[in-house]
Amino acid sequence: MTVTLPPFQHLVDAHWRDVARLAHALAGPVDGDDVAQQAWTQALAAYPGLHSSANLRGWLLTITSRCAMDAHRGRARRAVPAEDVAAVADATGASAAAADADRPDEVLWAQVARLPERQRHAVVLKYVADLDHPAIARALDTTPTMSRRLVSDGLANLRKVIA
Repeated sequence: MTVTLPPFQHLVDAHWRDVARLAHALAGPVDGDDVAQQAWTQALAAYPGLHSSANLRGWLLTITSRCAMDAHRGRARRAVPAEDVAAVADATGASAAAADADRPDEVLWAQVARLPERQRHAVVLKYVADLDHPAIARALDTTPTMSRRLVSDGLANLRKVIA
């Protein structure tokens, strides 16, 4: 069965903002552009082999969330050079939230960044990418029930810390 796909450039034109927004939300301002670029590169490589054109936006956002997970895992493996052990806390952002306490959005995003990985991804996919639970489940390779649980647990953790 042959699937007719639109030219890849049409896909880019229609969804580049969504991919960039999700990449920045999941990976942060430093790695967001790299994650988005990696997602587009992987999407371009896989595009000719797609078997369905039903939900291309969801497919792109799934690729983006997985690229963000890879970026977080890679960051966790890299050593943080420091002359002083106390400087490591600054590099990991432990004191960044305290410095930004007067800016509520940055405080919120700092707390979102501290959520466990799957909860963080589920919350961002739900509230930034505006995906429903079946789409979140596909992006995280889980069930819709589990995606609801991840979002719920993530919100509960945020409420505890922020309140």
